[in-house]
Amino acid sequence: MSTTLAPATTATALTLSPTKAIVVRWIGYAALLGALVMIIGGGTVWGIVTSQLKAENITVSEDADFMPGAAVQGPFSAYAQATIINHHALEMSDGKTYAELEQDDPTRATVMNASFLRASLFTSVVSYGVSALVIGVGLLFGLFGWAIISAVPASKKNKA
Repeated sequence: MSTTLAPATTATALTLSPTKAIVVRWIGYAALLGALVMIIGGGTVWGIVTSQLKAENITVSEDADFMPGAAVQGPFSAYAQATIINHHALEMSDGKTYAELEQDDPTRATVMNASFLRASLFTSVVSYGVSALVIGVGLLFGLFGWAIISAVPASKKNKA
């Protein structure tokens, strides 16, 4: 038994009026411009956060499970340091968080500082995540813009 398969799709030409073609091409250019702004913005924020973390000269604690001894200058090392700070604070407070400690507990201030440090490090981790997201969306915008511009032919000027 023999089977012949027909082509799954056939090509159809999309016809746009000259005005619509211009508008669609401008949308493509706007997407490319937006892509450029997002990629530069995301990269700039990534760089600023990295330089600020480096300036603090923080090193991941040697007893950390993840990246011990590494300089804190990126999302993974910041996360590693935040995690070990939590471990040390809970160890010091017999497993109690700041909110669970009595107000007159002498370890409460230290646990509070640990909580603030963790929050600051997690803020940098979130900043890295948002920067990566913006760069990724910028790349997609660039691809979409390029595809739109490539798909819509440039209008031909009438020579009269």
